[in-house]
Amino acid sequence: MRDEAAGRYALAQEFYRLATGPRHQYGNAELSFMRWSLARGVLAPETSDPPGSPWWRAVNERLLRDKTEAHLLSAGATGTAGARSVEFWLDFIRTPEPGRWYRAHNASIVAGYLQHESLAAAESQVERFMMNVALLRVLFTHAMLVRPRLALGRLAALGPVMADPRHRTVKMYLDLGRSFPIEYPVSTPIEETLLDEHALARMLDYGVIAPRLPALYEFSAASLDQPRLTDLLDDGVPAYAWPHADRPIWYIGNTGPHLAAIARATGVRLLWERSPLTPAHRRRHR
Repeated sequence: MRDEAAGRYALAQEFYRLATGPRHQYGNAELSFMRWSLARGVLAPETSDPPGSPWWRAVNERLLRDKTEAHLLSAGATGTAGARSVEFWLDFIRTPEPGRWYRAHNASIVAGYLQHESLAAAESQVERFMMNVALLRVLFTHAMLVRPRLALGRLAALGPVMADPRHRTVKMYLDLGRSFPIEYPVSTPIEETLLDEHALARMLDYGVIAPRLPALYEFSAASLDQPRLTDLLDDGVPAYAWPHADRPIWYIGNTGPHLAAIARATGVRLLWERSPLTPAHRRRHR
C-alpha cells in the first residue's frame, strides 16, 4: 500500500473495523487524522503531481507496519515482535483498553519521529512547526487519560472523559484541521499561519499544554520507553527538527493575557514571551 494513499487509509481502517470485540471502537482519532492527511495530499506517492511528503509518509508507514505486524503475530504468524512499539500493539490487541491504545499508538508515532528526523529537516519551517504541534497534542491527550493531574491540574477529573479514544470528542485535540491550512505545501508565511490558528486551538496549545511540556515529555519518555523523546525540547520549547535560533517563532501564537489566565486556571504559569503580533480576527476588526 506504500504508493496508494487510499490503500493506506483502508489498511488503517481494517485494523479496527474488521476486528472482533471492542477493538473496533478505537479508530476515531487515528482515522480522523489520516483523513486530514489524505486531504492535504501528504500521503500521496512522491512520484505524483504534486508529490506527497516523504516525512509524513514515513511516519504513517511506521504506524501501519507496527499495527499490521502485531495483528499478524496475534493471529498466529511465527516470529517475535521487531520493536517495542509492536509489543505495545500486541498488548492492546490482547486487552483493548484506552491507556493501552495510547501507549501503542504513541510509541509508533514517536519511533517514526525519531527514525526520520533527517526527512523532517528537509520540510518547510511551517511544516516542521505542525509536526511539533501534532506530537505535543498526542502526548498531551495520552496524559489527559492516564495522568490527568499532570495534564489538567485542578481540572483533572475531566481528562479521562475528554481523552477516551473511543469517543469522538478526542478528535478535538488530535485533528489539526481546525488549526492549520489543509494545503501541502503551505504557501502562507509562518507568522500568518500561526496567527490564523483557531482561537480554541491556540488556547489549548499555549494556555494548557505549553506550561507543561517538560513534565509531559518526561512522562511520555518513560511510558513509551523512549528516553530520547526528552531531547525534542529546547529548554521547554518544542525542538523537533527545529534549530535553537528559531525558538522565538514559538512565541508568535501567545497573543493575549487570556492565555496566561487559562494556564492559571489549571494550576500552572505561562512563562513564554508575549507575541508582538496581532491575530487575524483582531486585524480584521480594526
